[in-house]
Amino acid sequence: MLLVTALSVVAFAGPTLPFGKWTRASIAPILSPQGKGWESAGTFNPAVIQAGDKIVMLYRAQDAKGVSRLGYADSSDGVHFTRRLEPVFSPEADYEKGGGVEDPRLVRFGDTYYLTYTAYNTKDAQLCLATSRDLIHWDRKGGLLPAYKGNWNTGWTKSGAIVPEKIDGKYWMYFLGTTPDKNDQTGLAYSSDLIHWTEATKTPVLPRRPGQFDSRVVEPGPPPILTPEGIVLIYNAADDKLVYRTAVAVFDRKDPTKLLYRSDEPFFYPQEEWEKVGQVPNVVFVEGMIQQGNRFLFYYGGADKYVGVAEARKTP
Repeated sequence: MLLVTALSVVAFAGPTLPFGKWTRASIAPILSPQGKGWESAGTFNPAVIQAGDKIVMLYRAQDAKGVSRLGYADSSDGVHFTRRLEPVFSPEADYEKGGGVEDPRLVRFGDTYYLTYTAYNTKDAQLCLATSRDLIHWDRKGGLLPAYKGNWNTGWTKSGAIVPEKIDGKYWMYFLGTTPDKNDQTGLAYSSDLIHWTEATKTPVLPRRPGQFDSRVVEPGPPPILTPEGIVLIYNAADDKLVYRTAVAVFDRKDPTKLLYRSDEPFFYPQEEWEKVGQVPNVVFVEGMIQQGNRFLFYYGGADKYVGVAEARKTP
């Protein structure tokens, strides 16, 4: 099992991160394309959530034409998953047709699951929402942050990572938007009902850093982890060569706009052959995270073709 260099968990003067070094819980992909149908070209970029005694995964699946749907799989141990034969979420609305439904994130409030996803109609991509009581049957709520209409996000919108608790009486969500210079950066929005969202700032809350590993893309990963010291946001970062790596940012627990800490170096990066070679080379893209006792499991897409899982011990 390959140990991956961790960011300095103890060395920085700031909040203590809730997890330590990451290792690959499986060297091989835990999900791969199969068959000749809806998941024949790629199975990647998964969301996960605990549902009873099972970990449920919704993963992006592509067919040979490049159309994306969401598949469903569940597991008792977090590594070995059993898939349903048919997708549970397929493109139906006009804003989804042609390209499909992509890159889910999952969070639960009460007895309702909230699914943020990217709807792509081959021309435009925008961040959308659906809800469910059973993770199989979904009720579409439409777009959350329309493309081209933001304060600063003048292009597509994607990657809605909802904070799992209210802060100051509001729901909060980190998301990806495109700036006028055509770079993808992280913004923040708030809501009173999880359906209607308003941008919280006039500029990105987590901007790109020229010349560094996150010079081109700064994209939210799973729903953040709340600790007494801060909001821990795992994010996916790409450089000018579009090599995707994993990093972390910490925002103020009472003010989600205030950045307290950010990785100086990535702490997870493409290493295995299947993370380097696929539909898009050199990509690890984390979208799912779950805590089981004293360990965290992190689920990611490898090279836009496979699903992998990493683990880390919970810090004291």
